[in-house]
Amino acid sequence: MRVPRTFVFADLSGFTNYTAEHGDDAAAYVLSRFRAVVREVASDRGVRVAKWLGDGCMIVAIDQSDGVTAALELDEQARRECAPLALRVGIASGYALLFEGDDYVGRSVNLAARLCDAAGPYEVLMPADQIDGLPEGVVATPHDDVTLRGFPEPVPTVALSGAPISAPRHDTGELWTRSPYVA
Repeated sequence: MRVPRTFVFADLSGFTNYTAEHGDDAAAYVLSRFRAVVREVASDRGVRVAKWLGDGCMIVAIDQSDGVTAALELDEQARRECAPLALRVGIASGYALLFEGDDYVGRSVNLAARLCDAAGPYEVLMPADQIDGLPEGVVATPHDDVTLRGFPEPVPTVALSGAPISAPRHDTGELWTRSPYVA
């Protein structure tokens, strides 16, 4: 089944070198902070952590706005929680094949992963042709086209920044104020 989704790949840049220099315990501490931040942002934004990829992750959003908001909030929080390591992020939207019920296969998945690989430290990259409908407060700055492995032509890209303006996605609190829970 093909489904429309937004894919966000995030990766801690320099993790291998950090581990070699500071040791396994220090690296595990930074990784645990990173995963805690990812879980918190995913919960707040209503997106799903589809898989952990060592010192990175793949996040899936049904709505592009939620995926972009989660990516920028993740970048902001990782700057504080994961220092001295920098996050790099790639985002792409499109139809993908839902594979075996819990994984995704398709061009948009590969594009997001490759954009993450191409991003520099503290950079959030997205295809330039997918910026319609960005959340209020998000700025798309033109970026050099990037040549990505597996893509025949360079991809026109933008770097995203800013502070998305959106309401938190916690909607469970209202359940307790509805009948039959109201005393």
